[in-house]
Amino acid sequence: MTTAPAIQRLIVHDDVKRGRATTFADDVRRGLRALPKRLPPKSFYDDLGSSLFESITHLPEYYLTRAESELLDKYAGDIIETLGTPLELLELGSGSATKTRYLIAAVLDRQSTLHYSPIDISPAALKASAQALVDEYPDISVEAFAGDYFELLEGPGLRSDARTLALFLGSNIGNFEPDEATALLQALRRTLKSGDGLLLGTDLKKSIERLELAYDDPAGVTAAFNKNVLGRINRELGGNFDLRAFEHDAHYDPVRGAVDMFLIATTAQKVHVRDLNLQLSFSEFESIHTESSYKYDPDDISRLAETSGYRLERCWFDSGFDYALSLLSVA
Repeated sequence: MTTAPAIQRLIVHDDVKRGRATTFADDVRRGLRALPKRLPPKSFYDDLGSSLFESITHLPEYYLTRAESELLDKYAGDIIETLGTPLELLELGSGSATKTRYLIAAVLDRQSTLHYSPIDISPAALKASAQALVDEYPDISVEAFAGDYFELLEGPGLRSDARTLALFLGSNIGNFEPDEATALLQALRRTLKSGDGLLLGTDLKKSIERLELAYDDPAGVTAAFNKNVLGRINRELGGNFDLRAFEHDAHYDPVRGAVDMFLIATTAQKVHVRDLNLQLSFSEFESIHTESSYKYDPDDISRLAETSGYRLERCWFDSGFDYALSLLSVA
């Protein structure tokens, strides 16, 4: 078995041209001028936010990562066998790619080399994880892309003639409103081709108590993660938010099937964002909506697959029925 030259094994694209994709400044200007105020979840993920989220995944209350890891550890081989080899991997929201290693190992058990294309919004996290993978696996090549999902999926860089298994793990699909989730999977569907597949991770509906604890941990790591979006505005856009003047709030809406996260002003205050020439007034208890995390049941997963243009091939559930991995195929 031969190994590709090192110079060909790692490429990181962190200069993706922006077209219609909004910048962080655009999101802040639009969201904080809206009523009610809001910021999109992608605003969380500067380098510090990505690091804080990695810490969240290790918390005892945050069962999602453990449940998904259990499934991948047990069923990675079955997943790859169901789709078939040879194939390449394409991952949306790769992060540290820790759980992806189960699938990488399963693929390399069945073929001699693997091409892996991760996408992440944080260039630093992407570069670190990509470098770690080529160091760890001599038979893998990585072409990584830092940027917005929709912008990248509309370009030609992610298309491949080889059979591809796309990965969207970590219940990241739940961070999109239902119509946006469908639009994203449809955009991915246009990048893929007949014979390709999508492995989709979804958090399942469960008790209110367990869901809210996962998003409001006693150690306060999720609160720090949530407040970091205000710190990012301060650092990058010249804001003067006092993070101590906002509280983290998370609660589950069983009608919509979503955990909603907010930052709540603890007192009336004024905030200036210098680089946007933006003056903001907050009344006491006024909120900024920062995330809705949608939860699914098996029927929801089936409907999402159908409306997005896929065929649901198979679902795997963890031992506690907390989480699902679903293999969707492209006809």
